[in-house]
Amino acid sequence: MGIMTTTQLPRRHATLTTDMGDLLAVAEGDALAGLYFPVHWHPPAVDAIGLQVSPTGDAVFEVTTRELAEYFRGERTTFTVPTATHGDAFSERVWDLLVTIAYGTTTTYGAIARELGNPGLAQRVGQAVGHNPVSILIPCHRVIGSDGSLTGYAGGLDRKARLLALEEPPEAAESRLF
Repeated sequence: MGIMTTTQLPRRHATLTTDMGDLLAVAEGDALAGLYFPVHWHPPAVDAIGLQVSPTGDAVFEVTTRELAEYFRGERTTFTVPTATHGDAFSERVWDLLVTIAYGTTTTYGAIARELGNPGLAQRVGQAVGHNPVSILIPCHRVIGSDGSLTGYAGGLDRKARLLALEEPPEAAESRLF
């Protein structure tokens, strides 16, 4: 029996305490495979999250917790935690595009569909966005309706609004005060 490396670590989960409440985090090897809010629309199956572990002492969960705290304090705009999402080819393409949406900006489902080469895919894009397994780090909260409305968020629209407000540029927030 040899020493277990991080890439051999089994799938496991922990509860991370954050400024947005407790989040269910799922890790696979040295990558984050899931980050879910309570009452998430598409939670993982209980048999797919592995053993429960402490978030302390597990490198993936410790880095995730630290980076989320920095993000919520406004000190971090991107994440370095590796992710492992395991979606179908279309979903993976959508999630790859989500990561390119800059902090403090938004896009629409239709714009993502056009970027994929077919404006008719907006609804399918919405389904993929809604099934994003790694909330916040893969910023599905930055996707809004074509009319600027906050639509669909697996963690709840109130959380989506809070995340967007957190990322709002100071000049935009100030302009709303006058």
